[in-house]
Amino acid sequence: MRVVSGTARGTKLKSLEGLSTRPTLDRVKESIFNILNSDIDIYGSRVLDLFAGSGALGIEALSRGASRCVFVDKDAASIKIVKENLEKTRLVEKADVYMLEAGAAVSRLRGEKFDIVFLDPPYSRDMVPWILDAILSSDILSSKAVVVVEHEKTDEILNRYGSLAMYKTRQYGIVAVSFFELED
Repeated sequence: MRVVSGTARGTKLKSLEGLSTRPTLDRVKESIFNILNSDIDIYGSRVLDLFAGSGALGIEALSRGASRCVFVDKDAASIKIVKENLEKTRLVEKADVYMLEAGAAVSRLRGEKFDIVFLDPPYSRDMVPWILDAILSSDILSSKAVVVVEHEKTDEILNRYGSLAMYKTRQYGIVAVSFFELED
């Protein structure tokens, strides 16, 4: 796993050993950012990486010019890896890292505004609906925000959650990535 583009391009990132996490594959990550580049200006954006794991998605955004990223994971080993990867990529000063459950983090971040939110929750736990609801309830999305949800392609992901509407989805093997934006 490596940083695909930007100031930290080519830097190899550490990931957790074992089956409890699934690092986003480089080709999937590259595809996510190709889609984002056509939809939103990553440069200067504020990013939230929930269920951060190794931090690969948030670090990719920072490497490509995002101004700030908040990384959240409830697992101490994941938080340690995120911090090591931020050190390795020299992006520490642009990051905040919290060891919190996703819902608690979203509540704590109330009042902040994010342009890009990455959600990569554990598969097969039906977490997408409640975390999207928590995000909407906490009012943490900027008006131009994009929410990127990585999930199993067999998961039933609705086209709309409150004022969030899916506008694009892509499949990569057993993985699917769905993109949501705010609608009036």
